[in-house]
Amino acid sequence: MLIQLLIHQPRMIGSIVQHTPNWVWMLLAALLVLGASQCVPRRASQARTVLLPAAMTVFALFGLVSAFAGPAQWIAAAALWLLCALACTALALWLRPQAPAAARFDRASGQFELPGSVLPLLMIVGIFLVKYLVGVELALQPALSTDPAFALGVAALYGAFDGVFAARALRLWRLRLAAA
Repeated sequence: MLIQLLIHQPRMIGSIVQHTPNWVWMLLAALLVLGASQCVPRRASQARTVLLPAAMTVFALFGLVSAFAGPAQWIAAAALWLLCALACTALALWLRPQAPAAARFDRASGQFELPGSVLPLLMIVGIFLVKYLVGVELALQPALSTDPAFALGVAALYGAFDGVFAARALRLWRLRLAAA
């Protein structure tokens, strides 16, 4: 439906954005700051390197549970999310098994020295956009909350994003283990 609106009634998109609650824009601003912080070289603890993937996983699962009607539907969606997350984690690790060459683990401080990367920012924005667009679609077409195909498509998207985040954390875990 959003594509039809873009094509036939592009002014309606402005109305949708205008009627979006302020807290959504504040959340986006916070997520942008979080993602931008990943773009510069930094030091981070093991816990902090796991925090972002964990937070994005919670955000994705909350998106599934809050968007779809009935436990049967969101349980199926969560199962597909898990399958996609595991598959994308495996694929990302297969394509790039090692942490970035500039990443280091300092055993003395227990911290990672990480190069900056725009990928986390893009992933964070991607998850936010999926959640936002799903919310808009459900507001425009409430019947989609019971559509299994829609739920499974959203679950697959969330799973893909979360799988890439998990692979990134696992690469750093490997780096830590190698340093030990």
